[in-house]
Amino acid sequence: MAIPAEERRRSPLYRALEAHGARFEALGGYSVASDFGREAAADAAQAGSLGLADLTPFPRIGFKGWNIAPWLAGNGAEMGEASNGAYRQADGTRIARLAPGEALVLADRGGAGPLIETLDGAWSMAEADGCFRVRRDETSCWLLLTGAHAPSMLAKVCAVDLRPQVFTPDAIAQTNVARLNVIVIRGDLGPVPAYDLITDLASAVYLWGALLDAMAEYDGAPVGLAAIRALLGGGEASS
Repeated sequence: MAIPAEERRRSPLYRALEAHGARFEALGGYSVASDFGREAAADAAQAGSLGLADLTPFPRIGFKGWNIAPWLAGNGAEMGEASNGAYRQADGTRIARLAPGEALVLADRGGAGPLIETLDGAWSMAEADGCFRVRRDETSCWLLLTGAHAPSMLAKVCAVDLRPQVFTPDAIAQTNVARLNVIVIRGDLGPVPAYDLITDLASAVYLWGALLDAMAEYDGAPVGLAAIRALLGGGEASS
């Protein structure tokens, strides 16, 4: 049974999205911004130039501890040994290895995360010695910056060189963006540059506003799930 709009969970950015004219759809019990009133082609063009989407309602989970790699591998998740890299899984989710003993698992760009459900269901304090679950879905916000102008815009708010020729696909930078501690993950939408931005949930409204302000020079604007789907062509991007 579909969940009525008034009963769905909301991102902390719901009011900000609503103020920009967002139209919402249901996804995983949340209200997710689908579009902002533009025609589909215009929506995709905006995301291809410079767009900002709120993916905070999408599933994600974190793990910390000295035994995360063996435990994840034992539950169908594989990641490389190098930190600050994102490792794509068969179901489209990505495992961002932030440190030898820390990992963040992100849903695919359509909001699906079957591996996350599997890991969440398999984890228990008694059975996962040396691997501790972190409720990233409850403590962090997740924004997606897309478009050809994204690297130039990021240069205004981040000291790290995030240009595509330097910051390669699936690379991670744990840095400051607009004076906030932010995890930046490059994960393009087909040929379109795209950057996942993960920060503390309490800073969501501030980061959203700061990025939109920095985007104004390049005619950037909010985009929704419809634009992401259009760029993906119905499937998760490959790098």
